Amino acid sequence: MTRRLHSQYLWAVTSAVAGPKYLSVREHLRRRVSALPEHTLLPPEPVLCAEYGVSRITLRRAVDGLVADGHLVREQGRGTFVTRPAIRHEYRESFVHRIAGFNSVMTEQGAQVGTSVLTQRVVPVQPPVAAELGLEPADDVVELVRLRSVDGTPNHVAHSFLPAATYPGAAEEDFTHGSLYDYLRREYSADLAHARIVVDVGTAAPEEADLLGVVAGSPLLVVRTTVHDSDGRPQVHSFSRLRPDVSQVEFEVSVGGR
Repeated sequence: MTRRLHSQYLWAVTSAVAGPKYLSVREHLRRRVSALPEHTLLPPEPVLCAEYGVSRITLRRAVDGLVADGHLVREQGRGTFVTRPAIRHEYRESFVHRIAGFNSVMTEQGAQVGTSVLTQRVVPVQPPVAAELGLEPADDVVELVRLRSVDGTPNHVAHSFLPAATYPGAAEEDFTHGSLYDYLRREYSADLAHARIVVDVGTAAPEEADLLGVVAGSPLLVVRTTVHDSDGRPQVHSFSRLRPDVSQVEFEVSVGGR
């Protein structure tokens, strides 16, 4: 049965999300539709424009983003309906019993992981990465940027940085398959013992949005990981920018060595 989203489910935007106004409208509308049954019919554009106090152009940009992210679907001649995003995959890097990267963990779960290498080069280290890796300004790092997909759907863009003096072969290795961590262990006997993880939120730049199949300005989850050896020396720094509609971040915590 089709239901209509009545105006009482909506209220005017009173606290703006940083950035263009359509992002605020989209976020408020996303929260409303996420709590509604699938197949609920949205009110006509003029009603929504009046509710949010915006033009049709602004409203359409907001709705376009929700359509692209799988929260809404347009049906010709019928209207716009609430739907549900595709099945979300857990973004998991396991650091409890071992350091295991995204590729290893997802493959073990039976998912099909695809990788496209976008950038692979030796570059001078930038200050934020130098601070994470304990490097000097004159040092070089191997920069590795990969687009990762799960079961054919773009999932995230991963940026990894390694000290070039420690892991020179990483600049030439084929990373379209397999795990970066497994490679470091196999080729360099790398001691990957501990990790620090920080999660925050960003927005998709135009080029990044094209890669991930979302609208520019869409919110992304940002997971930053620095892996250290047993003596606390940093070995790898990475940050991954994930589509939140098809992924979620899971943490495991081990207490007392268990």
